[in-house]
Amino acid sequence: MPQQVWQRKFPSGFGLEKALVATRSPGQPVAIASPPTEMQALLDADVGGEGFTLSSFSADDAWELGHLIHARLLPFAGSRPALISISLASGAVVFQSATGSGTTPDNAVWVARKRATVLRFGVSSWLMGCKFDGDEAAFAAKFALGPDAAGGYAIHGGGVPLRVRGVEGVVAVVVVSGLKQHEDHGVVTEVIRENWEVVAE
Repeated sequence: MPQQVWQRKFPSGFGLEKALVATRSPGQPVAIASPPTEMQALLDADVGGEGFTLSSFSADDAWELGHLIHARLLPFAGSRPALISISLASGAVVFQSATGSGTTPDNAVWVARKRATVLRFGVSSWLMGCKFDGDEAAFAAKFALGPDAAGGYAIHGGGVPLRVRGVEGVVAVVVVSGLKQHEDHGVVTEVIRENWEVVAE
């Protein structure tokens, strides 16, 4: 099923403005909706199971997207700080931030593992987790991954692939680590759906 193409619907600087407002007054946490867990729903619905196809993606888009996610997560920072990372398929990091004190090197490890899953399988780490019902042993067995190799991947929500219309393969990966896994995935999809719009074909 062809994916819809999403286009940014705001000018440059919008994400940074949102982050500044949230920094000055974070407010109370607002629940992040849980994505579906059934495979068909993940493939059919616009919930980022297979990621998002954008009309374009640049360093400016990464800056805006990263700041919008940062702003959304700031109210959670007091109790559950998160690490947000956006990187190109080449590995170059184009945005990274922590929403508050308390992230650890382990968050960076989770980011790397979720990113590896997205880049290898071309779908969100949430979808891979749902596909194997969170069974990491079954996942490792399916792809003949020994204990050391399996540790390089995470089938937990939070890694979402970005594609660009007309470009083959995954162009970039957005990863959030620090919340519950459904929130790590859900915040990425929520922010994109609220701030990008589907392009009329």
